[in-house]
Amino acid sequence: MQNNLQDIEKQALEQIRAADSKEALESVSIHFLGRKGVLTAFLRNIPSLPVDERPAAGKNGNLLKVKLEKALKHAQSDLEAGAAGDTEGIDVTLPGRMVKKGALHPITQVIEEICGIFLRLGFDIAEGPEVETDYYNFEALNIPQYHPARDMQDTFYLSENIVLRTHTSGSQPRVMEKTDPPVRIISPGKVFRCDSDLTHTPMFHQVEGLMVDKNISFGDLKGVLTTFVQQFFDKDTSLRFRPSFFPFTEPSAEVDMRCVMCKGKGCRVCSKTGWIEILGAGMVHPAVFENVGYDTQTYTGFAFGLGMERVAMLKYGIDDIRKYFENDMRFLGQF
Repeated sequence: MQNNLQDIEKQALEQIRAADSKEALESVSIHFLGRKGVLTAFLRNIPSLPVDERPAAGKNGNLLKVKLEKALKHAQSDLEAGAAGDTEGIDVTLPGRMVKKGALHPITQVIEEICGIFLRLGFDIAEGPEVETDYYNFEALNIPQYHPARDMQDTFYLSENIVLRTHTSGSQPRVMEKTDPPVRIISPGKVFRCDSDLTHTPMFHQVEGLMVDKNISFGDLKGVLTTFVQQFFDKDTSLRFRPSFFPFTEPSAEVDMRCVMCKGKGCRVCSKTGWIEILGAGMVHPAVFENVGYDTQTYTGFAFGLGMERVAMLKYGIDDIRKYFENDMRFLGQF
């Protein structure tokens, strides 16, 4: 019995060492450890041995089975390691994989384009914190506590007096407190509101604008916004101003532009009206100037704000705002 196991071990280890492929190793494994293998047959015949030889035969047979399984596993690892270092099968004449060129996100492109237009118009860029105090986000802009306009904002409160800013207008009183007129700034950045659907997301981008000087009129506001829209879309795009209400401007207006899809003829995008709302604007409320120490008898100004995602949707014909944040390369690659 012992001689038989030694012969099986010797033959198996020699064949394992001689195997030079996965197929050869598989053949050795089947020959010795398969259902009809040599060692398997030996283990099955143990009941036919004399009673006093059976325990030793079973123990030694199982030990040999474990030893051969380990030897086969090590031989398999050696073959795989050798294949990984083998370069003979690599065709170096094949063309390489093209590396895709990166590009700016469409929202980033729109932000840069809008900022470029206003920089050419003489505006500076001002930045403020995304985590804002209640005072700069609301009270300094003539939205005191319990003002009904706060309900329009759908605010994320971090504490009683700290919020995620609902607009970038908070940077305007910050700048005015430190700067004497004239002031010409735009404030691009992320803003946050509790809203999410096809045309709204909890986080989006806005740019707010402010101009303060002597003798600033509503006509100046119309001229600046018309210039911006015609440079951003095309020179034939016209605007209309509709009376509205914002607590930080008086008078206030909603600004519509001629639909870029149908050129004013009426389509699904503009709800058959020929016009699309793109921003809100108005003359700065005297209460805002009083909060920052400006003389309301000497200075006037205008402010406006628009959403980046909305104008980008109109510029590029995008129908779902969520596409901006899904990181689908098939979508982003178009820009």
